[in-house]
Amino acid sequence: MTEDCIGPIDDTHVTAKVPRSIYAAFHGRKHYTNQNMLAAVDLDMRFTYVHVGWEGSAHDASILADSLSRPDGLQTLRVRKTRYHLNEFSPMHRPQNAKELFNLRHSSLRVTIERAFAALKNIFKILDQKLFHTFDTQVKLVFAWCILHNWILG
Repeated sequence: MTEDCIGPIDDTHVTAKVPRSIYAAFHGRKHYTNQNMLAAVDLDMRFTYVHVGWEGSAHDASILADSLSRPDGLQTLRVRKTRYHLNEFSPMHRPQNAKELFNLRHSSLRVTIERAFAALKNIFKILDQKLFHTFDTQVKLVFAWCILHNWILG
């Protein structure tokens, strides 16, 4: 990746045990209470950014906006009005400039983060089980498992 590229970004849901008073917010489209985890990875499937603890019902755009607004959050190039997603390109609609070409190639790397999430959940199967810790501890555990995942990859 280039120095201006932070890697593919996506989110996933991990199981969360929360108090009844906030249960509804953590019960999103999944059939269990969960927290939403936004992450970026490099091409070796190592987590380079993790933002966890959002309610399972939270919209991806809200989590991304929060990540971008934090002083220690994601730092990205602001490229507005530039096509990005694979479905925006076709043989009839090829990239028209260097930014669109970069975006096309970057969006095709999405499989990398999907593989990283799958590897993380495969190694730490507890991510799909309800924990008996406080929610704050659950958030810290997800960070710890991401660090261990990176360490295992070397």
